[in-house]
Amino acid sequence: MDEQKDQENKNAVTREEKRNEKTPPEITKTEISKPSVETQGTPPPQGERKKAQKRFYKRNGSQRRYSGSRNTPSVNLNIANKIISVVIPLYNEEESVVELSITLKKVLERMRANYEVIFIDDGSTDSSFQKIKEINHLNSKFKCIKFKRNYGKSAALSEGFKAAKGDYIITMDADLQDDPEEIPALIQKLNDGYDLVSGWKKIRHDPFIKKHTSKLFNFVTSTLVGLKLHDYNCGIKGYKKDVIKNIKIYGEMHRYIPALAHLSGYKVGEITVTHHPRKFGKTKFGTARFVNGLFDLITVLFTTKFIKKPLHFFGVIGLLNCLLGMGIIAYLTVLKFFDSVPISNRPLFLVGILLSIVGVQFISLGLIAEMITKTTTDKENVIIDKTLS
Repeated sequence: MDEQKDQENKNAVTREEKRNEKTPPEITKTEISKPSVETQGTPPPQGERKKAQKRFYKRNGSQRRYSGSRNTPSVNLNIANKIISVVIPLYNEEESVVELSITLKKVLERMRANYEVIFIDDGSTDSSFQKIKEINHLNSKFKCIKFKRNYGKSAALSEGFKAAKGDYIITMDADLQDDPEEIPALIQKLNDGYDLVSGWKKIRHDPFIKKHTSKLFNFVTSTLVGLKLHDYNCGIKGYKKDVIKNIKIYGEMHRYIPALAHLSGYKVGEITVTHHPRKFGKTKFGTARFVNGLFDLITVLFTTKFIKKPLHFFGVIGLLNCLLGMGIIAYLTVLKFFDSVPISNRPLFLVGILLSIVGVQFISLGLIAEMITKTTTDKENVIIDKTLS
């Protein structure tokens, strides 16, 4: 009787083992979120892919691989032993700085980057600085320079560049319209051989006037400078350290940094970036900025091309005026002697004399500028790319 029971128990165990061989083990929730080897060829739904995706991982000792959001392809970032400095000028952005800091921290830490974030408080009258102070207390990598009063974006960027210790410098606005997720793409473009990479807000969320005056501004600037960019004034840009140490900006020249870099011999490129609608506050754009931008463009062209040779600028204008004025006078003289036409009371005669005088004055002004340049200017600021010895 006992032997019969033992035999039945053994048979039951054998049947259970066979059932276990046919039935797969229970799949845990964690394992479901990872794609299996057999299903890697078929992409999972958008929501599951975002949850399962490992966006940053270490590939080897010198490279990190980044797989960005918005279905951007993965790229290799050579950022080992390098520092990323993010410079952010701001004015009265108390609602935005905390959210921006959280997003920046997530992006930069997922990149496993050595980084610093430098806020430049351009004399804010709200609690922006207090917010940044609280952020700094929690994370010392977030720093701030506060101005006594509002000096303008160029001054803020200039001080930020001086304080930046990074090998890569990223600039962006604090109003949450620039996306920190674009930082890896900017660095990848810099690694492709560019010295400065500007963002292009292909789809813009700006007021109608600002959007279309910007198009006109970019077209005129691209034509005169000889560098085709779609968005010179885009807030998010990437720089190599050498660029910011050699480009001097002041006044409202920040919008022309790509032009200044191009005219100084640096390689400038652009990438398409995401532009978000403004969440807080209101735009600080005004029509006066467009007019001032035109004058600044003339300043950029003059100071980069003619600062050491002012006679080439004033002399050409003066020579054209002189030739036109003397041509008018010669024409009237021919009429006087061959057709006996009186010329002293003709307005064209006065125009000819005026053009000749203005031409001489421009040439004289160019000569005086040349003398000032020769006696007061220092050695030319030559940017050395490489040396062999």
